[in-house]
Order: sequence, then structure tokens, then C-alpha cells
Amino acid sequence: MNMPKLPDAVLSSVDLDPVETLEWKQALEGLVAAAGTQRASFVLDAVLAHARTLGVESEATQLLASPYVNTIAPSAEPVFPGNLTIEERLSSIMRWNALAMVVHANRVSGELGGHIASYASGADLFEVGFNHFFRGRTAEQLGDIVFLQPHSAPGVYARAFVEGRLSAEDLTHYRQEIAARAKGLQPLPSYPHPWLAPDFWQFPTGSMGIGPINSIYSARFMRYLHDRKLLDTRGRRVWGFFGDGEMDEPESMAALTLAAREGLDNLTWVINCNLQRLDGPVRGNGRIIDELEGLFKGAGWRVIKLVWGSDWDALFARDKSGALVEAFSKVVDGQLQTFAANDGAFNREKFFGQTPALAALAASMTDDEIDRLKRGGHDIRKIYAAFHAAAQTVGQPCVVLAQTKKGYGMGEAGQGKMTTHQQKKLDDDAVKAFRTRFNLPLSDAQCEALEFYRPAEDSAEMRYLRAQRARLGGALPQRTALCPRVTVPALESYGGFALKADGKEMSSTMALVRMMGTLIKDAELGPRMVPIVADEARTFGMQAMFRQAGIYSPKGQQYEPEDIGTVMFYREATDGQILEEGITEAGALASWTAAATSYATHGLAMLPIYIYYSVFGFQRVGDQIWAAADQRARGILVGATSGRTTLAGEGLQHQDGTSHLIAATIPNCRAYDPATAGELAVILDDAMRSILEHQRDEFFYLTVTNENLPQPDLPADAVEGVLRGMYLASGQSGAQVRLLGSGATLAQAHEAAALLQARFGVSAAVYSVTSWSLLARDWTQQERARRLGQSSTEAWVERHLGGLAPVIAAADYVRAVPDSIRAALNAPYVVLGCDGFGRSDTRARLRDFFEIDARWMAYSALHALGWKGEPLADAARVLRLDRDRPPPWTN
Repeated sequence: MNMPKLPDAVLSSVDLDPVETLEWKQALEGLVAAAGTQRASFVLDAVLAHARTLGVESEATQLLASPYVNTIAPSAEPVFPGNLTIEERLSSIMRWNALAMVVHANRVSGELGGHIASYASGADLFEVGFNHFFRGRTAEQLGDIVFLQPHSAPGVYARAFVEGRLSAEDLTHYRQEIAARAKGLQPLPSYPHPWLAPDFWQFPTGSMGIGPINSIYSARFMRYLHDRKLLDTRGRRVWGFFGDGEMDEPESMAALTLAAREGLDNLTWVINCNLQRLDGPVRGNGRIIDELEGLFKGAGWRVIKLVWGSDWDALFARDKSGALVEAFSKVVDGQLQTFAANDGAFNREKFFGQTPALAALAASMTDDEIDRLKRGGHDIRKIYAAFHAAAQTVGQPCVVLAQTKKGYGMGEAGQGKMTTHQQKKLDDDAVKAFRTRFNLPLSDAQCEALEFYRPAEDSAEMRYLRAQRARLGGALPQRTALCPRVTVPALESYGGFALKADGKEMSSTMALVRMMGTLIKDAELGPRMVPIVADEARTFGMQAMFRQAGIYSPKGQQYEPEDIGTVMFYREATDGQILEEGITEAGALASWTAAATSYATHGLAMLPIYIYYSVFGFQRVGDQIWAAADQRARGILVGATSGRTTLAGEGLQHQDGTSHLIAATIPNCRAYDPATAGELAVILDDAMRSILEHQRDEFFYLTVTNENLPQPDLPADAVEGVLRGMYLASGQSGAQVRLLGSGATLAQAHEAAALLQARFGVSAAVYSVTSWSLLARDWTQQERARRLGQSSTEAWVERHLGGLAPVIAAADYVRAVPDSIRAALNAPYVVLGCDGFGRSDTRARLRDFFEIDARWMAYSALHALGWKGEPLADAARVLRLDRDRPPPWTN
């Protein structure tokens, strides 16, 4: 009798020949027994690859997720080299001090906030790292780079307290930085912030997603330094501790393939999969560990799943039918969270009670034993095995996906609760319960007083802790800014052509690239330069540097470039100097940050110069720039094709009108908008000396254009003004009207002055404003000093623009940029700028449209001088201006 044809869905889910299936399984078991797991893995991969060629599709060939069990089998675990009992006690001590710190802060003031649950879930992950893996910086080694999960900062402070690096009084002022500083204490910021704790924190990770991408480019930059023979970075590792919810940030995922493509086996991520974000489950109806496993494997990473603790090993060993794996394949994270929030009796009924086979596995266990079944991220022995395997990985980056319980040990007060992330106020009973849960030697009175606990110096715990850290190189985190200075060559040696340009036509972008081409040849400074581009080097005329400096590639150049026969062919090299990042501003900025903080991370000062379309800087990756500022970056950002009117045909999305406005908000960013090659040369020279010789914690933002203009010689007495923000470029200071131009608008100001004199008999002085933000900061500081009765001087803008002659300012940016100095002036002040959306057209039409060209400047000067009525209307006709059209920002 012929069997009816079954649907494909049934055929794929029903075992039509269990005996044959068993034979295949037994064959695999025999292979493992005879040849080991590596050989079995090879054979499986070969069979699956062959299956694809035959058109066989299955879950194994399509999915990248493995069963919901630990990657490392118990039999493959290395011998744990530490004292498990002591390490568990240390974890409990750190948990207590972290909890006490946050609860104490919120008893001082409910405004202070803080987080308990994140560190409670990740404490064991951190402690295994501190006790066995994270190498500190010594005279003999630079140590590892460790990016720490921001919400776990209290736990890091707790360990520093136990180590004696922080006092109890420091901890009682957690999140009270101003009060702490006033008392001479160590301020403890909410999250890792090097700007606020420069001797402690290395990397700011408080803004989700920035830590992950920066860790990847930090690992890559270590390889870059090594391949260029600037620093031996062998043996050093980048560790990144992040949360599962953080993986939803685009920056977290943006560079995964780069890490795999470049074989960054010096990079290990540990993702704390406590399954919860701020409001609820990360994936309530799915499994975030499975999802991340697929993403990372697909990107080329090694994935180590750390799902279950050692107590589960016996259950898996007894489970001959596969009931546990089958049950785990069906349970979703939302239900796992519910299991975490409830006790052993609940879990016996709701999980083990699902099938007779599961019930039988738990039949001999008490409810308390079920309640104590650990998830993998809370089992120190399992964590060590996962970290050890990760550190041994060769040829690819590795991620450990560690399942934990959010709020672990907080019991009814927070373990696994939807609200646990916000839990920061515990009553006395909850605090005592936490003490009891972790068996801490504290009395009820000490619990109620939230006393911090540090074991006696001669205790087994302290001897062990100090021995482990001494073996690894000392305490972490710690930050040092000590590094040798680098000498900058004389300005005339590389910028002489710009200082004495003699009217030659060039754009400021070309002037910059020419100076870089000379500087990169300097014996001392040249090797420290790190040119960075996001796939626009040819736009900026940098293609000559392809052959001169080479494009960094750890694989060299394994092909013959199409343009090999040209002078400026595309040359990739293992020791290449240019970082050509491709179309990723986020990646390029992360790369710049790694280089700009090399002085602290590697003890090696570098000069990163990242050149990009200015609109795709502060507007696109502003949060990363803010984090770099927090990290005390020292480098140069160059916004090329800057402003609203110089890029012309590119239009709305590409024309920058706000970068200088945003740059002005970052206190350690010195932003300049130079108009001439000479100005640019002076600013570049000062920037390099600040970064490499004076070693100031500041970075520079320079905007340059692609508009070819005749370049004047820079007046010898203009240097101070260039650096402080403005100088008299032409005319007399006592002129009837003052015209201010910056960057692209300085040429318009000069033309306007000529128009005013020739057509209307009005004298005008032209000032080049190189930095609106520096002028405004200087004025604000002096104004405050006067208001408070402190010592003050005349602000630079007051010195140059005193008196009552009208001042007309035009900028290629929104009006708010030049408007920032209005309060410093007593004279009538008219601001012209490029508010509204950009658009495609010629430069001349764009400047007319935004009303910033020479004609509009001249007209505005006449109006400010009191011209009105028919004389002003006649002037408008002479200047060919349409006074009836709508404002540019309305259409």
C-alpha cells in the first residue's frame, strides 16, 4: 500500500525512520570517542557544506543558533586555578558595598539616582576578570584595555574601596561630585567619565553603543601600532563588558565585520545577558542570546555561550531523552525573566512540571535547591572556563554571551522584576535579606547604617585579592597621561607657502593636504601622524598620499590595483599610515578617538587628523565626539567642504550650517573657521604644539573649503589674532562700518568693502573672524569675572570692536554662530547667516539666496548706518537686490 505524500512541513519535523536517525547519532558519538571533538567538528562542517551543494536545506544550514546550552562542555573545562570559596566571598563583598553605596546616596537625596541591579547581575563576570584576566599597567607592560558596563560603575568603585584606593567617605559621596570636591574627597561620577575622574576611568561608556564600537577600533588601533612598528602590542587584549539591551544600538553592531575581517583576536566582548532592559525584557517573545549568537557568528566572531551554571551539569547528564534541551528551545526570555523573579516552588511547577521527564529530573531536588540553580554568568568556575577559552582564541574576535539574572540576590526587592533597573531605594528588611543571602558578617545595626565592609588587611580575602592583582600588574581601572613629548617642526618648513601665498589660487583644503604631505615626511613627527578618511580622500585631493604613506591593511595588498600604472595608485600595505575607513563616520570617529587617546592608553602620543564632509561630523556623530571630549582626546577634526554655500551642487543633506554651533558647546574643543591658507597654517601649527608639545587635554576642529581663491600673504602681526579669534584684515579701525567675515564669507566681506567705497563713498574695515566660539568664550569669562568682582581684562572682541560704528557679520553657518558675540558689542550689530535648508545651485546663487554675499553685506551696512526710505531703495536697486522675497528659511 502506497503511503500518502506528506507535506514538507511534516516531513521536516517528523522522524520517519528513528532507527536510521539513531545510527547517525551513534556514528557521530563514535567519531568523537575515536578522534575527538575537533575532528568531529571538521566532519560536520564538511557534511553541511556538501549538503548545501546538493540543495539540502535544514535548520543547521540556515540558522546560526545552537542549542540553548553552554558552548564549553564540562569535560572541556580547564582546572579552575583560584580559590573558589574566597572568590565567591569577594563577589559578595563587592555586591554589598555597591548596593550600600547606591542606597545611601538615595537616602541622602532621592534626586541622585543610581543602579543596583546591573552590577548585581554582572558582579561575578567582573570579579573573574579582575582576579584572573585583566592585566594592569606596570613598567614592564602596558596592560589590557577594559571597557566597563556603565551601570555597573558602583561595583567598580566597591572593588576600589576594598583595595584601599577609595575611602568610605568617598563612597558616601557617590554621585555628589561637587560636594565631594569641596571636602577634598575623590569625586565619584555616575558612570565612567575620564574628564571627571582622570586618574581612575579610562573610557566613557555611559552613552549606549559608544563603548562597543570604540572597543573594536581600540583593538584595531593596537594592531595598527604594532604593524607600523611603533609599539609592540603583542599579548595585550581589549575587553568589552556590555549589556544585551545595548546591542540594539546601531553603533554596537556597526563594526562587527571589521573586527572579524581584520582578525582581531586581541578583542573579547562579554555581553551580560540578564534579559532585561530598563522597561522590560530585551526580547520578551524571543531569546536575545540566540539572536546575538546568529549575529556574531554571521559576522565572523567566535561565540561562547555561557548559559547555565555547574548545578545544571548533573541534570543534563541524567537527561538521556533531551527533555531539558527541548524545553529550553521553547521557553522565551519573558518567561525566563518570570522564572528568575520567583522561587523554587514556582519553578518546580511552571518549568519542571511541563512534562513527566522534566519532573523526574527535579524529583530529588528540594525547592531551595531548585531556587539556587545558577545561570552561567553567576558561576565563577564556568565564567573562568569561558574567559579562558576566549583568551585562547586565534584568528578572530570572540564574544561570551553570559546569561544572568538582573538584580541577582535582591530577592523580592528586585531580582528579575520589571522595575529592577530603577530600584535604588531598599528598606531595612530588604537590605538585611541581601546581607543574609550573601552571608556577609554584618550585624542588623550595621545593615541599617549601610556600613561599607572591608575585610581585615591580614584576612584570607585581602591576601588573595592583593596577590591576584599583583600577579596581573596592579589595580584597575587606572589612567595615566604620562608620555614622551613630540617636537613639531618650524611652521615655515611646511607652511611657508601658505604664509606668503602671494595671491596664488588654492582652496584651504588643498593647503591643508599640502602641509600634511610635507609633515608626514618629518623624521620625528611624521610617523605619529594618523590621516583618517571615510571614503572621501579623492574628494579632498589626498590621493597623492595613497602611494606616499599607504593605506593600512593588515593583509597588505593581495591584488593588483586597476590604477597600478599611475603615479598616485591605490596602495594598501601592512605598514600603511592612512586609515581609510570606508563609508562609516561612526567607525572613522571611533578610529580617531583611539588614536587621539593613545597618549594615555599606550603611552604614545599620536596626531590623528580625520578629514570628512563637515555636515557628517558633529551633526551625525556628535555623541561620539562628546564622548571623545570626555576621554580627553588630543587630535584634529577637519570639516571639509564646509558651510552652506561652498559645496554648491550637493544640496540639502550635504551642506553644513551647524557644526560650529555644536562645536562651541564642547568646552575642550577649539573650533576655527579659517578663511585663508595662512590662517590655516598658523592654526594647524598651534594645534600640533598643543597636542604634542604642551600636551593639553583639548582637540581642534578646523573647517576648510574646496573653493579656489587667490590667497593673500598673512600679515606678520596677525598671528595672535588668528589664534584668539579675529584680526583686522583690511581697512582702518576707525572706518564708518566694520564688516566681519569668516571662512567662506571673508572674500564677500572684502568685496562688500570695495562696493561700499566705490558705489556709496562709505569706508569699511574688514575683520577676519577665525573663531566665533573662542571670541564668545573669552567675552563670557571676562563678563563673569567683572560681575563677580574678580580680576578681569578686556576681552579680545571688545578690544577690536569697541566704539559705536555699526558691525555687520556674515557667516556660512546659521545666524546663531556669529550671534554668539552680540552681548560683547555696544555698536549696532547685524548678523547674516544661512538659516534654513540648503539646496543645490552655484555658489553665487546660494549666497544670494541666503543673503550673505557682498551685496547683502553692503546693503545691511547702509541700513545700519541709518540709510532709509528712497536712498536705501536706490541702493538696493544699484545692488540688484529683491527686497520683497520671503526669508530663505521659510522655503
